[in-house]
Amino acid sequence: MTNQPYILVLGASIVDITGFSAVKYRAFNSNPGCVKVSMGGVCRNIAETTARLNVTTRFISALGDDENGRSILEHSKTIGYDMTDSLFLKHCSTPTYMAILDEKGEMVSAIVDMWGADQMDSKFIDEKSHIIENAEYTFLDSDNPVLLEYILKKFKGITKFVLDPISAVKAETIKHLIPYFHTIKPNRFEAEAIVGYPLNSTEALVKASEDILALGVINVFISLDENGIFYANKEHRGIMMARNAKVVNVTGAGDSFVAGLGYGYMNHLTLHDTVKFAIGASLLTISHESTIHPEMCFDKVKEIIKTTEWIDSSF
Repeated sequence: MTNQPYILVLGASIVDITGFSAVKYRAFNSNPGCVKVSMGGVCRNIAETTARLNVTTRFISALGDDENGRSILEHSKTIGYDMTDSLFLKHCSTPTYMAILDEKGEMVSAIVDMWGADQMDSKFIDEKSHIIENAEYTFLDSDNPVLLEYILKKFKGITKFVLDPISAVKAETIKHLIPYFHTIKPNRFEAEAIVGYPLNSTEALVKASEDILALGVINVFISLDENGIFYANKEHRGIMMARNAKVVNVTGAGDSFVAGLGYGYMNHLTLHDTVKFAIGASLLTISHESTIHPEMCFDKVKEIIKTTEWIDSSF
């Protein structure tokens, strides 16, 4: 990896195994269908997408010494994000999520093995201090609140932290840590968990952004799903959305949006242009069945931005 300015993503890599029943699902029975194996994890998805957007990216994660871990590591080399500072666990499996879906696509059962990810501790973080200290931005999720708090307090003011809360439940547990972040990107429900009141109007969104900015956060982005993105800092705020977006699979839309923020930040775009680029990355993602569009790149994002009809309100 070169000495270029970089963003750091720190969090879980997960192997997703999904079984799709081709017939009416019967419990306690072997059901014919198909099985799909893919690489996942919010932070891993963000790291891959930022790398595909030509942002110099380092990714610290936890990998087991199994075939899945080796595949993720080799894939990172192919795409171009640096995982060499990750935690490599002996005699341990790579974090795995296994789900079984019925004939309607509804989940009937799942097992998650996150033991490996939980082995990342404060001692390991201390060993990687130089990587965190030299990152322009550090992207985190709220999956491990205890370790998150340690990182935020240890490196406060040294790197700029960006948060994807992951879920409303997780957001509730880490809302006392919001002042440590440069940027937060919750959805509406996660934002409600953070501020403690419903966000059912534009006025409520404005109030929420003001309350969050008052804590010291620089930029706030609240996902409104099909209704776009509410964005705010102390100088600008608005709602931006794309009209008539092609939707194949919304999984990964949030991850690609966060990666788009990374591109905007590292290339010093304005807040408005950063939002549009991040939404463009999401639009490209949801137009394909995969969690990360296999042709994700700067040119494809700019193309979809150019051909999209935008609804853009500032206030």
